[in-house]
Parts: sequence; C-alpha cells; structure tokens
Amino acid sequence: MEQESKDFLFEILNTPSPTGNEAPVQRVVRKRMEKYADTIESDVNGNLICTLNPNAEKKVMLAGHCDQIGFMVSYISPDGFIYVTSVGGIDASVAPGAYVTIYGKKGEVQGVFGRKPIHKQKAEERKAMKVDIADCFIDIGAKNQKDAEKFVEIGDYVTYRLGVTELKNGYISSPALDDKVGVFCVMEALRLCAKSNLKVGLCAVSTVQEEIGTRGAQTSAFGIDPFVGICVDVTFSTDNPGYNEKKIPQIELGKGGAIAKGALCNPVLYEKLLQTANKYKIPYQKDIAPNVMGNDTRAMQVSRSGIASASISVPNRYMHTQVEVCHLKDLETISKWIAEFVKTLTSKSDFVVR
Repeated sequence: MEQESKDFLFEILNTPSPTGNEAPVQRVVRKRMEKYADTIESDVNGNLICTLNPNAEKKVMLAGHCDQIGFMVSYISPDGFIYVTSVGGIDASVAPGAYVTIYGKKGEVQGVFGRKPIHKQKAEERKAMKVDIADCFIDIGAKNQKDAEKFVEIGDYVTYRLGVTELKNGYISSPALDDKVGVFCVMEALRLCAKSNLKVGLCAVSTVQEEIGTRGAQTSAFGIDPFVGICVDVTFSTDNPGYNEKKIPQIELGKGGAIAKGALCNPVLYEKLLQTANKYKIPYQKDIAPNVMGNDTRAMQVSRSGIASASISVPNRYMHTQVEVCHLKDLETISKWIAEFVKTLTSKSDFVVR
C-alpha cells in the first residue's frame, strides 16, 4: 500500500466518529480528498460527498459508512463513576477492562471500564457470560460527582480508546475497522479514477448513521440519484477459531473482497463486477445475501425508483469489538476492483433486469 494511502487509513482510524458525531472524521476525509475530487459537499445529516465529473448525465454512488459504535454518558454517580448507554450494536461482554475515551467539551477524558475483581466474584458470577451495559461503569479517577462533572457531562460521546496495531503479514487491528475500511476503499477508488476520462459521474460518499439504520445512505442516495450504487462494508470472516460452522460461505482475510449475491444485489451489476475482477485478475470471494442486508446497500437499492446496487465487503475478524482485524491487501484489491469497473461505465450502460 502506498504510504500516503496508508497514512490516510490510519488517520481516520485514529479519529473518533461515534454515530451521530461523525464530523471529526469527515474533516479528515475532506482534507485528504480535496486534491482528488472535483467537488466536495456536506449535507445536513453529516454525509460527505466527494465527486468526479459532477455534470455527467449519470452518476455512480460508492458508499462506505464512517460512523462507529460507541457509547453516550447517561449518568454520573455521587461517587464519580460514569455510566453509559450503547450507541449502535455494542457487545457488552468485551467492555469490562477496556480503555475508553470520553469526548467532553473541555477535551478528551481517558477512562477505563471497571470490573469487580475475580477474587470477589461469586461462583455464579464467574460462570455467567452475559454482561449488561447498564451495569458497566467508567472510572476516570474522579473524586466524586462534582469532580467528574468538571470534565464530563450527560450526553458526551465515548469510544473505545482508538489506535491501530500492526500485526504480522499485513494484518491490522483497531476499533472501528467497521467501517472506516469501507470509507477508505471508496475514497481510494475515487483517487484511482481521478486522472481517468470518466464517462459517468463518480460520487464517493462517507455516509453517517449506518449503525442505527443506514440513515445517511438513504438521504444521500436520494440527493445524488445515481443509476449504480456500490456499498463497501465489512463482513464476518470464517478463518478464525470463533467460527466452526461449515455450512456458510468461507470468507478469509487477504483473499479479496467478498461480493454478495441475493435479493439486494442487482444481478446484472453482479455479473459485470465479476467480469471486471476476472479481466484484471483481482482476487475476490463470494458471499450470499438471501435476505435484507444490514448495510448501506439496502438504502441505495430502494431509493427513488430504484438503484442497481451491489455489496462488496472487507473480511473482518472480531466485529464490533475493540480489536477488529482486517488485511491491508483486501483494501487495495477492493479499491482497484471498483475503480476499474467504474472506468468501464458510460451513460448507455444498462442494468435493467430483463
């Protein structure tokens, strides 16, 4: 991966964007894409739309959501401990013992999710796996409620402490790989198309509020009105001990993006994407989407009178934890795949299912 691209990836991973407060990361994306996009626009929901060839008759929308799961401060106890509620699909079982950052008006506040020591747990507590986020508390080192309220207030956003760990052989681990890797891929695809003579407009959108119902993609797709939409999100990999189910598609890190086949994915677009991958010898894997998918594909597909939509996913281990794992190679090949496909499109390209 080119160093400039890798630096961009790591910068967005190190920038907070809990659902509903995505502006900090959108500023990072805007700054990087100013040298590649013809136009950049923000909307009232916070979506960031980077466009090439904005006056083209037909447009393609690429969607990667920038929002990450997190927490919001809901209560400060008399003894100064912070209680939170979930923002998005939090796995509460991994919260105890985790480092967190609270984003207060006066700046960042570091804290930890506390936990009763194992020595003090009853036998049934040790055996119990279920954890309720309402029972979890954050310790910031405050003396009491009054002291805590100097730094934290109700409604402050919280995330797991951000940071990227480079593992061996091109693997990286970080909170919020879901779905900042998707943002990276759609912006990288636009960068790879920037010097091409595109016959269509290309809108790479860093969407918001996906984790609570694909809301940003819904409004941005309506505004852009593309004839093709491609979502880049993450999907569950099966190449780890956490997966022993053999009756599902096998998805592995480092072997390319996983393209979904199913009701939400336009069959003509699906086949043309495969043709592009095969032509350029781009590795890919096949996934299935027999029902409604939970990513931005569903929002694009049903916008206005319908958009020919597809879902290409980055394989991801340990999703919705603070140690998600992806492979850098997959990000590169997905970006190239989408860019090469967009270059083939013209205003006469047809995705009507007959």
